[in-house]
Amino acid sequence: MSTAVDAAQIRRLTRELLAAHPPATTDRTDFLKARFDAGLAWVHYPVGLGGLDAARSLQPVVDAELAAAGAPDNDPRRIGIGLGMAAPTILGYGTEEQKRRFLRPLWVGEEVWCQLFSEPGAGSDLAALGTRAVRDEGSTSRSGEADGGGDWVVDGQKVWTSSAHVARWAILIARTDPDVPKHRGISYFICDMTDPGVEVRPLRQITGEAEFNEVFLTGVRIPDSRRLGPVGDGWKVAQTTLMNERVSIGGARIPREGGMIGTAAKTWREQPELRTHDLHQRLLTLWVEAEVARLTGERLRQQLVAGQPGPEGSGMKLAFARLNQEISGLEVELLGDDGLLYSDWTMRRPELVDFTGRDAGYRYLRSKGNSIEGGTSEVLLNIVAERVLGLPVEPRNDKDVAWKDLAR
Repeated sequence: MSTAVDAAQIRRLTRELLAAHPPATTDRTDFLKARFDAGLAWVHYPVGLGGLDAARSLQPVVDAELAAAGAPDNDPRRIGIGLGMAAPTILGYGTEEQKRRFLRPLWVGEEVWCQLFSEPGAGSDLAALGTRAVRDEGSTSRSGEADGGGDWVVDGQKVWTSSAHVARWAILIARTDPDVPKHRGISYFICDMTDPGVEVRPLRQITGEAEFNEVFLTGVRIPDSRRLGPVGDGWKVAQTTLMNERVSIGGARIPREGGMIGTAAKTWREQPELRTHDLHQRLLTLWVEAEVARLTGERLRQQLVAGQPGPEGSGMKLAFARLNQEISGLEVELLGDDGLLYSDWTMRRPELVDFTGRDAGYRYLRSKGNSIEGGTSEVLLNIVAERVLGLPVEPRNDKDVAWKDLAR
């Protein structure tokens, strides 16, 4: 990483962007493309890939200048999987061609991404996945020319897939060798969600809507040119995705009293007739814990300046899940009878999760999924215990057993 670019240069480049592409008169997508090309999308990325090889800590300088000028953002909540999970994985393991093909439309928001990891029989134990990818050495590309590595033919089922109904691309892990232990026989691919054989079905949730999906893959052909990392090394690649996922879920930058604690505090201030001593004490405790989690997230983001996220992100995601569930429960109790109301049970397929823009009933129900998505709390506790605290590793009886010989 270069240290040649400083804050003054970042401000100058940002102001040059604003002068050349005034937000008030420039098409939103055109502005975002120009921002990417100027290296101001994510400044710590390489030159030519949306960055300037600068320190990650300089990104807020760009963001503050653009926010003050009323510049559009790329709607990060809608494209969070692409930004927080696909992009760092492509940057770390993709070829130069893959980086140049996927990163710009991903960041601009022209192409939405989803994640094809979990399966009905491989959720917490993700490495037990059974979706198969078999190589067809004699295959040709769609243009009719021979593909240097041949196609992979993928068959299987994925589940709990956010945004699959609007996604163009997916990050996918599949089993390419059933004759080795489960962690060693996995490869990592980029899957075109518009390809023949990809079927997306909605999964209606306790909230009434179908934010998640199940995805069936039947004879889906993926060119070897869309593989990330070596064949059989997909678990290592997936760790980059998963560590970034936990940071993006649990470590998002929010202002003081932002997020869920902000909605509960607002209700407390605006409806004094609902207050009790017990609720007051619980609110104060959760407010302090939320502030501790927010500051811990700031520290974690500062640590990211030195490299990729580590297992500490699992601790942030654990805190995020617990706090969301406890705060939403407090808010429902605080509202009394009104807390039992639910404004809209319409079956719909939203593009994003909106915790603060919905009612208390939605927040209470939706937060139940926070301890499952992005790694269950039980699995994350193991990660924190073993990789952060250095406690003994849990015994495993499947470590040296071929996947095909595992009991299922």
